[in-house]
Amino acid sequence: MTTTASEDPTMSPSVPTAPSERELLPVASGAATWAVLRRLLLRQRGLTAGALAVLVLGTAVGLLTAPLLGRLVDLVVEKAGTGSLTLPLALLVAVALVRGAAVAYGSALVARLGESVLATVREEFVERALRLPLERVERAGVGDLTSRVTGDVALVARTVRQALPEFARSVLTIVLTLVALAVLDWRFALAVLAAAPVHWLTMRWYLPRAVPVYAAQRAAAGELQQQLLDGVGGVRTVRALRLTERQVALVEQRSDASVQLWMRGTRLVTGFFSRLNLAEFIGLASVLVVGFLLVDGGAVSLGTATAAALYFHSLFNPINAALVLVDDAQSAGAALARLVGLSALPSEPSPSPASAPAPAPTDASVTVAGLHHAYRDGHPVLHDVSLTVRDGERVALVGASGAGKTTLAKLVAGVHRVSSGSVRLGGAELAELGPAGVRRTVALISQEVHVFAGPLADDLRLARPAATDGELRTALATVGALTWVDALPEGLATVVGDGGHRLTVAQAQHLALARLVLTDPPIAVLDEATADAGSAGARELEAAADAALAGRTALTVAHRLTQAATADRVVVLDGGRVVETGPHAALVDADGPYAALWSAWSAERTRA
Repeated sequence: MTTTASEDPTMSPSVPTAPSERELLPVASGAATWAVLRRLLLRQRGLTAGALAVLVLGTAVGLLTAPLLGRLVDLVVEKAGTGSLTLPLALLVAVALVRGAAVAYGSALVARLGESVLATVREEFVERALRLPLERVERAGVGDLTSRVTGDVALVARTVRQALPEFARSVLTIVLTLVALAVLDWRFALAVLAAAPVHWLTMRWYLPRAVPVYAAQRAAAGELQQQLLDGVGGVRTVRALRLTERQVALVEQRSDASVQLWMRGTRLVTGFFSRLNLAEFIGLASVLVVGFLLVDGGAVSLGTATAAALYFHSLFNPINAALVLVDDAQSAGAALARLVGLSALPSEPSPSPASAPAPAPTDASVTVAGLHHAYRDGHPVLHDVSLTVRDGERVALVGASGAGKTTLAKLVAGVHRVSSGSVRLGGAELAELGPAGVRRTVALISQEVHVFAGPLADDLRLARPAATDGELRTALATVGALTWVDALPEGLATVVGDGGHRLTVAQAQHLALARLVLTDPPIAVLDEATADAGSAGARELEAAADAALAGRTALTVAHRLTQAATADRVVVLDGGRVVETGPHAALVDADGPYAALWSAWSAERTRA
C-alpha cells in the first residue's frame, strides 16, 4: 500500500489545537435572552393567551375538589344520610372530567407554543450562523458551533416539550390554591405562607450557584466536543506525529472538567431538595395546627379544615415541580443564552443599495503581495509572501506541517481577513469585492466535506438551485461520479446524510467536486481535498479534481506530491515564507527543499 501523506510528518495536515487557543462564540446575557424570548412570545400572542386561559380554567375547576371533599366530611359528621352524598360525588366526577380535558388541551397549547418559539429560535440561529464570517467560526472551532446547534437545541427542545407545560400548570396551581385558601379562611393562607421563607431562602441559595454552574457545563460540553472532533478528525496526523498521549491527555482534561462541573450541579440539586422537604414539613404542620385551633374554637367546620389541609397537600407536587423545574430552566436558559449569543456577533457586511457597485474581476488571476498574517499577536504564520497565479494556471502549495499552506489558501479564498499586505482576484482587492463577490469568484473545497441530509439531488443543488437533473448528471459525469450515483437505490433521489444512505469519504468528496463544477467559479482552491480517501480513492479523486479544475485557475494544497508533479507550477513554503517556486521537473533538478521532499516521498512509495 502506498503511504499517504497523513502518515508522513513532513506532509501532514495541521495538528489539532488545544481549547485554550480558541475564542469561543459569545453567550447572551440574561437580559438579552429574555428580550428575545419576549419578542418571540409576542409573535404568538394569540396562542399564548389561549393556552393561559385554558390552563387557568382547568386549574380553577380542579381546585373545587378539596371543598367538595370537605363537604363530604361535614355531611358524614352531621350524619346527613347516604342520599346527601350523591350530589357532591357527581360534582367530583364532573370536576375530574372537566379538569382533565382542560389541562390536557391547555398543555397541548403550551407545548405548541413552545415548539413554535423553539422553531423560530432554531431557524434564526442557523440563519445567523450561516451569515457569520468564516474566520470567526474557525477561531471558535467547529465543536463550539455544533454543540450549540445539537446539544443546546436538544436541551431547550426537551425542556419545551416536557418541562414547560408542567411548569405552567404548577405555577397556576400554586397561585390559585393560595387564593382558594384565603377564601376558606385567611388564617389558612397565613399558615401556608410559613413555608415561604424557607422556599425563598432555598432559591436565594440555589440560583446564584446554579446559573454559573450550568453555563459552565454547556461551555465545557462544547470544548469537549471540539477536542473529540480534533482528535478523531486528525487521527492519522496524531499518530504520525506521535501525539496520541497528548491528545488523550487533552481529552481527559476536558472530560474531567466536565465531570467536575456535573458533580457540582448534583451537589447543588441534593441540597436543593433537602431544603424543600423542610419547607413541606413546616407548611403542613402550620396548617394542621391552625386547623385544629379554628375547629376547636368553632370558627370553621371540620370539613373546611380538611379542605385546607388537602389544599396544602395538593401544593406539594406543584411547588416541588415548579422549584425542580427551575433546575431544568437554568440548564435550558444557559443553552438558550448560547443560541441567542450569536446575535451579538456582526454578520458579513451586506452592500448598501446606495453604495457604488463592487468592482468585477477582469480575469481569473490571483496576486498576493507582501502578505503577513497571524492568528494571534506575536505569532506570525505568514511572512512577506508574494505570489502571482496567472489566469488558468494551476499552482500546487507544498511544505511541511505548519509551513502556512492552508493559511495562504484560506486567505485567497476569503475565509480569513488579511492582517497585512494584499490579495487580489482578477485585479480586485478582496475587501472591494465583499463576501458575496469573493464567493462568486473563488470556491474552496477542504478536507472536511459535509454531506447534507436529504435527497442527493438537493445536496448538489445547493451549488446551483435552478440546475436540472440533466445538468446534475453532467456535473457528476465530469468528476467520474455518475456510475456510483446511478447504482444508488434511487439514483439522484436517494436520501443521503444522517438517517439516509451512508456515502464513503471518496463519494462525499466526489459530491464536493461536482458542486464545484455546478458553481463554476473562475478560481478554485483545494485544501487537501483528497487527504482522507486512502491510496486508491485518492488516485480516483485526483483524476476527478483534474476534471473539475479544467479551465479554471487553481491553487491546490498538495497533500500528495503526485498532485504537485502534475501542476503547472509548485510553490514551496517553509516557516511561512516562499522558499522555492517553479515547475516540478525544474525544482527536482535544482536539488533544493522541494527535491528533498520529492526524494522522501518517492522513497516511501518505493518501500510501500
